[in-house]
Formats: sequence, structure tokens, C-alpha cells
Amino acid sequence: MFKKILIANRGEIAVRIIQACQEMHIRAVAVYSEADRLSLHVQQVDESVDIGKSSPLESYLCIEKIIAAARKSGAEAIHPGYGFLSENRDFAQACQDAGIVFIGPAPDAIRRMGDKRKAKAIMEGAGVPVVPGYYGDDQSVQRFRVESEKIGFPVMVKAAAGGGGKGMRVVQNIGDLESAVQGARREALSAFGNDDLFLEKYIENPRHIEFQILADSYGNTIHLFERECSIQRRHQKIVEETPSVALTPELRREMGKIAVTAAQAVDYVNAGTIEFIFDTRDKSYYFLEMNTRLQVEHSVTELTTGVDLAQEQIRIAAGEKLNRSQDQVNQYGHSIETRIYAEDPNAGFLPQTGVIQTLEMPQGPHIRHDTGIYAGGEVSVYYDPLLAKLTVFAESRVKAIERMSRALRGYVILGVRHNIDFLIDVIEHPEFAAGATTTHFIEECLGDPKERSLELPKEALMAAAIAETILERNVGSHPATASVEGDLYSPWRS
Repeated sequence: MFKKILIANRGEIAVRIIQACQEMHIRAVAVYSEADRLSLHVQQVDESVDIGKSSPLESYLCIEKIIAAARKSGAEAIHPGYGFLSENRDFAQACQDAGIVFIGPAPDAIRRMGDKRKAKAIMEGAGVPVVPGYYGDDQSVQRFRVESEKIGFPVMVKAAAGGGGKGMRVVQNIGDLESAVQGARREALSAFGNDDLFLEKYIENPRHIEFQILADSYGNTIHLFERECSIQRRHQKIVEETPSVALTPELRREMGKIAVTAAQAVDYVNAGTIEFIFDTRDKSYYFLEMNTRLQVEHSVTELTTGVDLAQEQIRIAAGEKLNRSQDQVNQYGHSIETRIYAEDPNAGFLPQTGVIQTLEMPQGPHIRHDTGIYAGGEVSVYYDPLLAKLTVFAESRVKAIERMSRALRGYVILGVRHNIDFLIDVIEHPEFAAGATTTHFIEECLGDPKERSLELPKEALMAAAIAETILERNVGSHPATASVEGDLYSPWRS
């Protein structure tokens, strides 16, 4: 087993991996940028390395600096977390070349699954259902016209190297196809440096269901059941839960086996996620993509299976075999996760900055917090505005919803605007309670949050005023513009 692991990330995921290392009696090394020198993840380790300026390109996205930090600290392995370099095959290769273990899949698996167009072809060849579409090399508009007619409208134009909703267009008829292809191509080239596209049949009211995978280096691959991730805003998940109310036990077993097949098709090793689009009309499902890393929403799987996914990643990377077979993986109860962001729903979800003046997290049985913030800490303009993940567990979905509602209502963050009230609206909506959710839930059920007025309790306003008075001597102004260098999915981008 490793004696020392460097964590090439920040925020709540860095804290989460530090905790896993501590429980395994492994020394954790943090890296930090100028903006993060006082961050929580730095405070929780005995050793940390300064990797440069606040811009992600000059710190967390700089492969050379991360490798140099690992060498300087004597770390035997690097855990990339999620985001940043976690799905970068060049980084995984650089670790390998430097004799440092990358806690994740092999560079070739990242490469094969990173190009969505090629990944679909691999999955189709392995017998995994894929959305009817065109994934060929001929990128001409004329070819797209022919293939669109074969598929049938509406179709979705997607970037082959894409993600986060970039380079994506829904096309309702042949007359709109050329402009959609041109627009998606420009956006894809700008965001990913690759303007290759593909076409898919557009499924109009889908659910987003994914399966957690674990695979070791000895040919053993298992799944740890599904996560329902249909509550999304701008193609980004904000609420996740397990199990999904849409799946019968028979369908769950079937999709789990297909997910394992998908991972085995690329000789996958470590933790990964197979994502499916689920058609609510006929309960058909199709491979969407594979995330070759630990997911943000892994906590719901951990609470319902009792498996620590971060620790399993480390064990697999250290060369250990999986310590359980598929029939030894059991799921119990229900878990829901909500993502708490520093953003203002009443201003188009614009990311917010500032100093957290007051932080009170709800307590109680089966309430879990994954966070990288603290009272007095600063939310900067440089990184994703995710503040925390709140996850609850209960014996049933009804009780889990009730527990999440109480926990959100007991969550206090002052100094920075956030989306907690918006999350309460989601969790307490009758359609969510009924399990009648698709990826269009927010626009169809909640409308435009900007239309709602922002009302704070008098006590909250008084507390904020007092806290601001105390802190204003030590706190400077916060710029209204943000650095989005290197972050393709930054909400600061329009």
C-alpha cells in the first residue's frame, strides 16, 4: 500500500480524498494555488505544495507543476479527484512516465472513452445499446443531411470531444440543420480544440441514469447499482438519488450487466461511471458516455452500499483485488444528494463571490456533508462555485425527501448568495415527490427563478449586517469578473 498520496485538486473533493487517506493511514499531500493558500484542504494536511498563481492554467491544470510537486513531496501516487486533470490522458501518461501511480484508469482507456464519437462505436461493437445516430468520419453538412433523414427528426448535434452542454444543438427540421451544425462546430472548436461532431436521435423526455463501476487489474468488474441524475440545469446535475424509481428489479439487473460489459469493452480499471439516457415512453435505454473518474455524486452510492469508493480507488491503484463479487454487493434504503452552489438563482444563476461570514450546517442522523468551505473563508472568482454537497440517507424515498427538506431548511450560509432556496423548491415539488422527473424538470416545473422575489428573514439580515461590519476592515472588494482559463464548463462562461 502507498505511504504518501498527492491530491491534485481542491475544494470538497480534495477534503474527501484526504479523509479517505487518513482512514487508511496514508499521508496526504495537498497542492494549492495563490487563491487557495488558506483553503480547508490545505489546513487538513501536514504537507502541502504551492503550485503557483490562481489561474487554473497556471496551477491545477499545469501537468508539469503537479508532477514536480509529487516528486518534491515523495508521493508515490496522485489522486486527481474530479474535474481539472482527472480525465486528461496526457496527465495520466505523464504520471506513468514519471514512475508515479495515477489513481484512475490507464491513459488508453481515458483516450478511448474521451472521444464520444469513437466511444459510441466501441460500445455498439460490444453490444451495448446506443442512441440511433451517425458517428462517421465524413463531417460534411451534406452527409449530416442524409443521416438526419435516416434517423428522423428531431436530432441532436453533439461535439465529439464535448461535455457540459457545449457544442450541442437540438434540430427540429432539415431547414435548421446547417446553421446548427455550423454553430455547434464553432463552439466545439473554441471549447475543446476539436470541431468533430456526431448526430443522435433526440429523445424528448428522457431520464439520466448512470451506473457506478469498480474494476481491478485482475479482470474483475462489478457495478454498485444506479444513480438517478435527471434533475439538471443547463446539462449540469444538481440533485442525484439512488435507487431510481424508474427501474424495476429486472431492468436494474439488465442495465447493470450492460454497464459492466461497457467497462470491460475498453479493459477499464478503477472507478468509473456508465451513463445512460432512459426513454420514459418505452423504458428503453442507451449508452450516453463513460466518466473515467470518481463522480461528484458518489456519496449516494456510498451511503446505500456501504462501500467507500475513494478508498476502493486507492486499493485498486495499489494493485489489490476487489474484495467483493457482484452477488456480495447489496443496496439498502434511499439516498439523495443536493449540490450547494455560490450562485444567485434570481440573477440567472450568476456565480457569486465573497467571504463566508456565517456557516451553520444541519446536524442529525444520516446527514452527510462534503465541503471545502468554512466561516471566514473566501469564495473566489477562479474556480467552480460548488460550495458543498449535502447528502441524506433514510429507509425510504419518502423519508429521505423529508430529511433532505429539513436539512436544507436548517442550512445557514451568510456572506455569499447561494441556491439553497432553489434546491428546497426542487425537493418539495409534488412532481419530484411523485418521482415523475425528466431532464426537463426544472424548466417545466419551476419556471424562471428570476421571477421570484428574494425574501430573507429579518434575523438573517441583522446577522449579515453585524458580520459584515466586523469583517469589512479585513476584507477587500471582490472583482465582478472571473477567470475562466482552462475551465470548459465554468458557469462564468456565457
